Amino acid sequence: MVQRLNGWLRRLPVWAVWLAGLLPLALLVWDTVQGHLGVDPVRDIEHRLGRTALYFLIATLCVTPLLRLARLNVMRFRQALGLICFTYVGCHVAAWVVFDMGFLWGQMVRDVVKRPYLIFGMLALVMLAALALTSNRLSIRRMGAGWRRLHRLIYPAAVLAAMHWLWALKVWESWPLLMLGAILLLLSLRLLGKPSRPSARDLAPPARPAGRSLGRGS
Repeated sequence: MVQRLNGWLRRLPVWAVWLAGLLPLALLVWDTVQGHLGVDPVRDIEHRLGRTALYFLIATLCVTPLLRLARLNVMRFRQALGLICFTYVGCHVAAWVVFDMGFLWGQMVRDVVKRPYLIFGMLALVMLAALALTSNRLSIRRMGAGWRRLHRLIYPAAVLAAMHWLWALKVWESWPLLMLGAILLLLSLRLLGKPSRPSARDLAPPARPAGRSLGRGS
């Protein structure tokens, strides 16, 4: 079963992941144009973009555990998932700057200083920006071993992003707590060490069934 899934994933183009990843953004634009948002549309836009960014961040964190524990190889999609995450982060921040703050930079600085959830969010933004800017082959070659060390920032960035969401709520809700728990679980899996790597057989594409090809007679 795992071999078949890995074979199917090998054939799945990366652009399909991008297409699926941008569907929530397209739906948000549609809801905005159609007036389907709530009584506070700015808040709805910001929150939906932020939640979607966190979901894709968690999906990015799941790539390595899926390979190590389930032997499911989605490594070739990790860069796309991370960049989709940062796309939503950028849109989330842009919505806050444009619609909420109205480009009032002084007010933004004052808000960030006095609101802990904004501090968490800005710290996560800086970390994720560094990861997005170095998610390319040139950076990997130039940075060498430092590239891996830098990209471990994804774990504290994810924790800070979840805390940003939790702290922004007046009442803590179960769903963001569950997301924070999922991030901490993924972090614990990372800290507990590396289980045995999957064998080449598990990652190999499924073998073709024996017998004559269809259409060559009976």
